Amino acid sequence: MLRLATPGYLRFDQADNFSATFGGGEANVAVSLANYGIETDFITRLPKNDIGIACMKDLRKNGVGTANILWGGERLGIYFLESGAVSRGSKVVYDRAHSSVSEVAEGMFDWDRIFQGATWFHWTGITPAISEGASKVCLEAIKKANEKGITVSCDLNYRKNLWKWGKTAGEVMPETVAGCDVILGNEEDAEKVLGIKPEGVDITAGHVEAAAYESVSKQIMQRFPRCKKVITTLRGSINANHNSWSGVLWDGKNLYEAPIYQITHIVDRVGGGDSFMGGLIYGLLTWPGDDEKALRFAVAASCLKHTIYGDYNRVSADEVIKLMEGDASGRVAR
Repeated sequence: MLRLATPGYLRFDQADNFSATFGGGEANVAVSLANYGIETDFITRLPKNDIGIACMKDLRKNGVGTANILWGGERLGIYFLESGAVSRGSKVVYDRAHSSVSEVAEGMFDWDRIFQGATWFHWTGITPAISEGASKVCLEAIKKANEKGITVSCDLNYRKNLWKWGKTAGEVMPETVAGCDVILGNEEDAEKVLGIKPEGVDITAGHVEAAAYESVSKQIMQRFPRCKKVITTLRGSINANHNSWSGVLWDGKNLYEAPIYQITHIVDRVGGGDSFMGGLIYGLLTWPGDDEKALRFAVAASCLKHTIYGDYNRVSADEVIKLMEGDASGRVAR
C-alpha cells in the first residue's frame, strides 16, 4: 500500500501535506526478514503505473524479491495515518476499494512455480478482508503450500474497517487458519476472528494472567490440529506515546514468556506486529528447537521498530541481539 501520513502529530483536518511511504502487513514482514539476511519474495498484484512501479522498486531496494509480482488493475491501495499523542489515539482511514490486489482471482498466480524452493509462506488476516477474490486466492495459496509441505504462518490481524465485502471474518477466516502451522494474534483477534475466548479468566479486569493466553492457545490448537505454535503479543497502552511490550508462545506443552520492554517514547507503532512476526520467523528458522529464544528475538525486534518511522523495521539481526542481551542504553556507536 501507499501510506500517507500527517506530519508530526497533526490531525487530518490540520494537515496541508502528507508524508508518502510504502508498507503493508506481509510486505513489512518480508522487509524485516530481508534485513536479517533471509531470502524473501513478495507476492501481490500492482498497477502498471508510476506509483505501482515505485512500490515495486521500494521493495526491491529493501532486499525483497519482486519477480513474482503480477501487473494489472488500475490503482494501488492507500491508507491515511494520523499519529496520536498521549491520550489521543492514532487513526487510520483505508482507501482500498478497486485496488489491483482487491481484484485478484483464483488461477491468476502460478503457485507451483512461485513455491519452488520455498520453505515458509506467511499471510495476514488483512488480505482476506480486502475482497472475496483476495480471500479465495489466499486460501488457494495456503492449500498449495500445505500440499508441498511448506510451513504456513498467519497473523490474525482483525481489521473491522476492512471487512465490507459481504462476509465476516468469523465466516471466512477459520478455513484459512486451518492450514496454518504457526498462528500469531492476541485475545481480541482470537475472539473477533475465531470466536475463541479465554476460559475462566476475566480479561476485562485489568492485568491478564498467563492462564488467559494458555487457555486461548489451547483452544486454538484443539480447533486447528495442524497448528504447532500459538503466539500472543502483549501490549500495555499507558498512552499513545508509552506502551509496554512483550509476548508469549505456547508450543502445545510449554508457555514461554518474554521480558517486558517499556517503550516510553514511541516514534511510530504502525508495523509493530509485523516486525514481531518477522523476528519470530527469523528466530524459528535460525534457532530450531529454541522457541523461547525465537520469542525473545521477536519481542526485541518489535521493541526497536517502535523507534523507527514508517511501516518497515529497518534494523539488523545484530542490533536486535544486542537489545535482546540487555543493552538498551541507546548510546552512540562510534
